[in-house]
Amino acid sequence: MTEELYQRPTWDEYFLMIAKLAATRSTCLAFPVGAVIVKDRQVLATGYNGPPSGSSHCTSQGFCYPELSSCDASKVLPSRAVHAEANAIAQAAKHGISTNGSVIYVTLEPCIYCLKLVISAGIKEVFYETPFNSGEKAALRDMFIKEGLVILKQISISETIAKKAATSLLFPTSVAKSSKLEEE
Repeated sequence: MTEELYQRPTWDEYFLMIAKLAATRSTCLAFPVGAVIVKDRQVLATGYNGPPSGSSHCTSQGFCYPELSSCDASKVLPSRAVHAEANAIAQAAKHGISTNGSVIYVTLEPCIYCLKLVISAGIKEVFYETPFNSGEKAALRDMFIKEGLVILKQISISETIAKKAATSLLFPTSVAKSSKLEEE
């Protein structure tokens, strides 16, 4: 039990948790997605999915389009959302931060359009939690991998680390844990 109490998240778990926190800012009704771009174990930028800056949030208006509960409810109308990866890359660009040679952690495997953007932004590795691409899209993704343009890896957070993170979100973290400290 003591070992679990002091177990630290791996770097992959740490950055995936940051991406999951970014996803809590999503304004997309279909499903929230978060992303974090990292280089040399330093966060460069974060992003989450939702309409472009200045446009009405789907969550605040209660719909993506009038008469539709979410963007994925239509096969014809395009999604209003800027994807999390694109927002993270745009955030880095807006602040003059190079993403060349970096990695990205995403809660959902990038769609093909975002994967092409990730590759073009010089991001070399993609760590994701939930798979997305299938069929012909997976074939194109696999072609990019085979060409050595990008590495994709599905990762997860261990139950022990997830519980520790949940506890740290629910209760103050910067308090003494030892009664010995209270006696001093």
